[in-house]
Amino acid sequence: MKLDRKEILLALETITIAGEGKNMVESGAVKNVLTFGNEVVVDLLISTPAMHIKKRAEDDIKKLIHEKFSPEAVVKVNIKVEAPALTNEIKGKTIPGISNIIAVASGKGGVGKSTVTANLAVTLAKMGFKVGILDADIYGPSMPIMFDVENEKPISIEVDGKSKMKPIESYEIKILSIGFFTSPSQAVIWRGPMAAKALNQMIFDAAWGELDFMLVDLPPGTGDIHLSIMQSLPITGAVVVSTPQAVALADAKKGVSMFMSESINVPVLGIIENMAYFTPEELPNNKYYIFGKEGAKNMAADLQVPFLGEVPLVQSIREAGDYGRPAALQTASIIESVFEEITRNVVQETVNRNESLPPTEAIKITTMAGCSAVKGK
Repeated sequence: MKLDRKEILLALETITIAGEGKNMVESGAVKNVLTFGNEVVVDLLISTPAMHIKKRAEDDIKKLIHEKFSPEAVVKVNIKVEAPALTNEIKGKTIPGISNIIAVASGKGGVGKSTVTANLAVTLAKMGFKVGILDADIYGPSMPIMFDVENEKPISIEVDGKSKMKPIESYEIKILSIGFFTSPSQAVIWRGPMAAKALNQMIFDAAWGELDFMLVDLPPGTGDIHLSIMQSLPITGAVVVSTPQAVALADAKKGVSMFMSESINVPVLGIIENMAYFTPEELPNNKYYIFGKEGAKNMAADLQVPFLGEVPLVQSIREAGDYGRPAALQTASIIESVFEEITRNVVQETVNRNESLPPTEAIKITTMAGCSAVKGK
């Protein structure tokens, strides 16, 4: 059978690369298709270096050509990766080797901020980025549980003649949390200055090495810890997590307002809606909007900030966090696809932010007449 280039191109419009949203022809991933008798050569250019995505794209193309055109066809798929540059030369007090620092925040507790942080981190790592997590939720650290490293303790290593903490590594993510230094049943009863000191040690006395992204899992609210982090670090941008519920949205709006205030001026990369809807396993086509419908999406539109995506209410996400293996690690699952799309949006908004805005500076806090005043440097 003679293979026709135009027919193959038309057929390739039925294949979508994971996380792209558009088919591989429409997205521009297919750069060229050549035919030589019964041989087909397809050149692909994708933005994700993850091996499983490249392998899936190759397998899908070969399967399509063998089934639709000829089982004897010799199919060769050349894949090149063109990942976006993520360089951000931030000013102020910095951590050498860290390109982007993303704060993950929520106004209200219990909306799944830490779960979203953990799954963003593992998805970024699967895409080929070097990732670290700073668990800044001093009073409720959860990363040790979510990454199954509750019993681990950071060790001291020497770097350039100085003693540094070595972050705990799990699923290729470097992690530091106050949970590594306290027992699981021990409450952290610290005033603000003590918490700030502990955070500074985890930030600046640690051997983070080279990271494309550091995700900072902030505590709920808009309090002292948030100011301490933004005083210590020039945050590249913030991601706000909320459920669609009106009570959660009211607090999330305050979180967005805090970052966008003139005195703090941290770009908001976007809003993620968690627990967006529930789909029972036995009724896969049904969606039940338990906490309201598209509340965070509508809020993002009202505030004119990007909407990064929605995460369904799925039992396996909770179970995976409890077992210490983030749900996005489940290959070929709905959850993997959901977080691939959201993470891709976070990466793109980071690139947009770095191309269009000046570097963020750490803020300066001064005390006047017993009141805390926040000023830009």
